[in-house]
Amino acid sequence: MLKKTAALRFFLLAISFSTASLSLAAEEPAAALRIGQSEQSMAPYLREDAPAFNLTIQQFREKFNADNPQMALEEYKIIMPREEKSPLLRAAGRINETLYTSAALEKSQRRIKSLQLTYLPSAMPISVPETAESAAKREKAAAELMTSYMAAFILIFEPTQTPQACRKKALELLKKGKGEPFYQQTEGTLRFVVADSGEKGITFALEPIKLSLSDK
Repeated sequence: MLKKTAALRFFLLAISFSTASLSLAAEEPAAALRIGQSEQSMAPYLREDAPAFNLTIQQFREKFNADNPQMALEEYKIIMPREEKSPLLRAAGRINETLYTSAALEKSQRRIKSLQLTYLPSAMPISVPETAESAAKREKAAAELMTSYMAAFILIFEPTQTPQACRKKALELLKKGKGEPFYQQTEGTLRFVVADSGEKGITFALEPIKLSLSDK
């Protein structure tokens, strides 16, 4: 119980930091990349010995874009940590005005320790007052786009699954995580996390986990 509470607290800190930095990135990309970040503020819920995917952020982007040319990701920008001894780096990229992707990386080999998608509804510029109907349509389109990227991300790390199965998994995670500040689900060597901050947005994270002897 204590471990779960600590994990929740640490994850919420990470999500709060992620949301703030991505909001800044939407307005001032260059300034966002200059922000120094410590390991603790960057991904405090990750332990130093947390496993990493056998994939760098560049390799992930290349594979993702090859498999999903209609949803191509722009280059991730590396944000260097302020502390030289920090073993982690952060990378972030913008998909559109409301959807962002980020990752916590090993500093040495830049392999991915945590891969995230974040939807920030407040980042959407509204030039004219919206009707309830137009707002609902916009939110539905945003939810559909996030679901599509979630499914595509999952498929990269679960290549034996079908696109339909990955989409079903994405919808299931969003449904179970709706309204939850921290929801996690593990399957094999993967952990899926959904953090719903209501009007402030929602984050999906995908991470590798170590199997104990009892799990094998």
